[in-house]
Amino acid sequence: MEAKDRENAITKQYGAVFIIGIGGQLGDGKKHDGRAPDYDDYSSKGLNGYPGLNGDLLLWNDVLQRAIELSSMGIRVDKEALVRQLKEEGEEKRLDLYFHKRLMNDTLPLSIGGGIGQSRLCMYYLRKAHIGEIQASIWPESMRKECEALNMPLI
Repeated sequence: MEAKDRENAITKQYGAVFIIGIGGQLGDGKKHDGRAPDYDDYSSKGLNGYPGLNGDLLLWNDVLQRAIELSSMGIRVDKEALVRQLKEEGEEKRLDLYFHKRLMNDTLPLSIGGGIGQSRLCMYYLRKAHIGEIQASIWPESMRKECEALNMPLI
């Protein structure tokens, strides 16, 4: 079973799960979802001995019949994790970028990040299938027609 299929299966079983280490390699050598190597620290070992100081909070969405990511959060890369993850991705050239130089020179504070996806939470509680049902935006006419045909009026 692929990673996304496993996410859906466990989230359907338990209703809500937190998956640690999103972005790192799984046992089969494949990455568990794509993550920027210069953002979350998905490779340092946590207190549990497994790699990943980040994770995703997933909820089962009955309307969509799949897991939805309510939040992605974690400890951001420090200079060791930055170098390690850029090397794994063959992206060492990014070390010449402004942010990366500052992190490597200890002129940026270490940080954590994450938050709750408010629109996704609204979709979940209001049992909506499309973000346009709860949030105003500009949608292509083809999207409006498709949603209208499915009885999903967009705001």
